[in-house]
Amino acid sequence: MARFQVPAGRPGGMIAECLVVEVRVTGDDCPLAEAARATGAALDAHPPLRRSDGHTLLHLTASDPAVGDHLDRDDRVRYLHGAAADGRHSYRCLSTAPCVVNRLVDAGFLLDAVHHRAGTERYVGAVVGQDVLRGVLEAAGSTVGVSVERISRLGDTDENPVARRWDLTPAQEEAVETAVRMGYFGVPRGATASEVADRIGVSKSAFLERLRRAQSSVFGDAYDAGRG
Repeated sequence: MARFQVPAGRPGGMIAECLVVEVRVTGDDCPLAEAARATGAALDAHPPLRRSDGHTLLHLTASDPAVGDHLDRDDRVRYLHGAAADGRHSYRCLSTAPCVVNRLVDAGFLLDAVHHRAGTERYVGAVVGQDVLRGVLEAAGSTVGVSVERISRLGDTDENPVARRWDLTPAQEEAVETAVRMGYFGVPRGATASEVADRIGVSKSAFLERLRRAQSSVFGDAYDAGRG
């Protein structure tokens, strides 16, 4: 397994390059991946927190309460707690199963978001410098069904890799990003609201609500900044 290596250079020196990396994984057998495949639900998870005993603390939201039922039946899941708000179902639990993404984190991957859709996991994060990037790619290559989808340079004004300069939730960000990629904002439109909703695995009304909240946040921040 690849391990984090401090890039060569002046001891304690600043590393000039930070890269955004998006990785897709298929065939993972961790509890969240299996719950997403079994229920067909969309899952968004915070970065998993690994304990010293190797167990992992998980915090996720899902589009379908069936996810909670599936996790509750999984012998690898302990201390499951669920809550519902705004059409989303939030869960916190402890998993005794290792997460594939921990291999990438061990190699220096600064994980920011995890998304599960239609049997595929998408990890978005950053790496500091080319040396660390090579270690992350080696770690990704040791897992089953891994592909690096995107690598780009993190801009000087970007605070983190998933553009949280606006106060968006991961679900809102995914709705906006998918809508842009599918041409929803184009003239004429390249995709309907229903098509975008299907792509991210939610209902049309849920997609439109996420989009409305995202637009409210972006426009509100923009106009506040303009008045400053």
